[in-house]
Amino acid sequence: MENSELLSVSDLNVKFELKNLDVEAVKGTSFCIKKGETLAIVGESGSGKSVTAMSIMRLNDFTKSAKTSGSIKLRQKDGSIIDLSVQTQTQMREIRGNELAMIFQEPMSALNPILNVETQLTEAILMHHDVSKDEAKKRAVDLLNKVRIPEAKNQMKRYPHQLSGGMRQRVMIAMALSSNPSLLIADEPTTALDVTIQAQIINLLKALQAETGMSVLFITHDMGVVAETADRVIVMYKGDIVESGNCRDVFHSPQHSYTKKLISSVPRLGSMAGEKNPKKFDLDENSPKTHKNIQETQAAHFDQERKNKDPFLKVKNLQKLFYVKNYFTKTEGNVHAVDNIDLDIFEGETVSLVGESGCGKSTTGRTLIQLEQQTSGSIFFEGRDLASMTKNEIFEIKKSMQMVFQDPFSSLNPRIRIGDAIAEPIYVHKFVPKSDVPNRVKYLLDVVELGSSFIDRYPHELSGGQRQRVCIARALSCNPRLIIADEAVSALDVSIQAQVVNLLIDLQSEFNFSYLFISHDMSVVERISHRVAVMYLGKIVEIGKRSEIFGNPQHDYTKKLLAAVPIADPDKRKSTIILNSDEIPSPMKPFGYVSPKSQMEKVSDTHFFQVN
Repeated sequence: MENSELLSVSDLNVKFELKNLDVEAVKGTSFCIKKGETLAIVGESGSGKSVTAMSIMRLNDFTKSAKTSGSIKLRQKDGSIIDLSVQTQTQMREIRGNELAMIFQEPMSALNPILNVETQLTEAILMHHDVSKDEAKKRAVDLLNKVRIPEAKNQMKRYPHQLSGGMRQRVMIAMALSSNPSLLIADEPTTALDVTIQAQIINLLKALQAETGMSVLFITHDMGVVAETADRVIVMYKGDIVESGNCRDVFHSPQHSYTKKLISSVPRLGSMAGEKNPKKFDLDENSPKTHKNIQETQAAHFDQERKNKDPFLKVKNLQKLFYVKNYFTKTEGNVHAVDNIDLDIFEGETVSLVGESGCGKSTTGRTLIQLEQQTSGSIFFEGRDLASMTKNEIFEIKKSMQMVFQDPFSSLNPRIRIGDAIAEPIYVHKFVPKSDVPNRVKYLLDVVELGSSFIDRYPHELSGGQRQRVCIARALSCNPRLIIADEAVSALDVSIQAQVVNLLIDLQSEFNFSYLFISHDMSVVERISHRVAVMYLGKIVEIGKRSEIFGNPQHDYTKKLLAAVPIADPDKRKSTIILNSDEIPSPMKPFGYVSPKSQMEKVSDTHFFQVN
């Protein structure tokens, strides 16, 4: 190893020996990471990015089918060089945290569900530092404040299931940073975060690097984040490194055909200027033209048709409160997760819901589909109030309203094969005759770019992106009228993300589906939306046509969201101010508090923003 190198990986091979076949996940990979450097690994879901990271941490050892070979040398803080591949797990336990730390892709599966945030954070601190429990708790609160978790002291007693996806990810980041590691391996660390928090986490990692000289191995599918953070880039495809080099060189003059495809798939903010309706990505081999005429016809008449129709889903004064109780079960306050919102969705349109992690986006989606009961307000589906329906009527409605959840790992049953998971709603709703179900499952796997070979696999055998595609296939199983997509493409790399967005647009063109598209990725939102609603602390603070929100934002929070979007160009790196945690007011209110109705100012017939 050269003196400037912190980590050197030589001829790394990882093979998974399964019952029916052997999968070569990583094939002879070699690379190095220098001190204080940020190296980004990008590539297809299942290309071997996460397996490479798990091999460095020696976590593949706990998978019986994994066979690993090669050399992984690390320069420790004291200057000594060790080969991680020959260390015992007892030795690795000391190395993890002190020398190496990892932020995992799925925080819900990485955090212990039966331990609260305080226990898990202080455990990491106490394991590697000789401090008292009180000092460990104080450090834990400081770490939560550092990653901008509101009400950090109060969040310490909460459990993972009580936090939003973005807040769980921030807890994971705080835990990884607790011992100031020399190398931080970040596996999709900003996937679950909205753009404002994402920008701040990126800045936080940059500041920590400048302060401590820490190196970062960044695994991501977000090319904007790569352009914003990376010094060097490695592109992986099917276990091989197909291209590597300086960040600017890879972005401006990619050599390999797969790298070129990746760069062309990146959604760029502002690329939809002048476009009235959603537009597919230009992917030569992945852009089916069978729906083109349907899409153009629909686009030409969409606005006129909407004027002549009533919304098939109408939300009026919707409110969802969560009650906070003390040890004596007395209600101390209410969390106003959804706070008196109005929302209409018309047939064949995509309404995107964007906003801060924990602002109520997912709760809104779950309440619309009746996974959560609203505290007050009305939800009308095809003119009928869901609150007045019987259980059988709600059951029938749920065939027409499906949801793609934010965390694919927790939304799939680990004991059920992929084919059976997709077939289940088809059997339950008797969508097709039993004899046709296998063909329907194969068709759905094909349209989400997986194929029938996945039918007999289990969720743990798939990458995060592949699991998300299974969830999308399951949601499409009964041709619903409304799909609530909660971060439906957040776990996908950019090329697959582009294909799935194209697929959603195609399906909408052919079958006239509607989507409530919940996302933090403003570039994807701009590409797929007809209208956009911006949510902040449980309220919709601005709503309008996509062109109006992106071209003429009125509310201060909308402007902040758009300003925080990373640009997929290394020459346009920007410095985003890290906001103080006290700038996020708490959504918790005293018991009995009645929230005032938002006063909306009209900009145009379709564009409104909150003024109070």
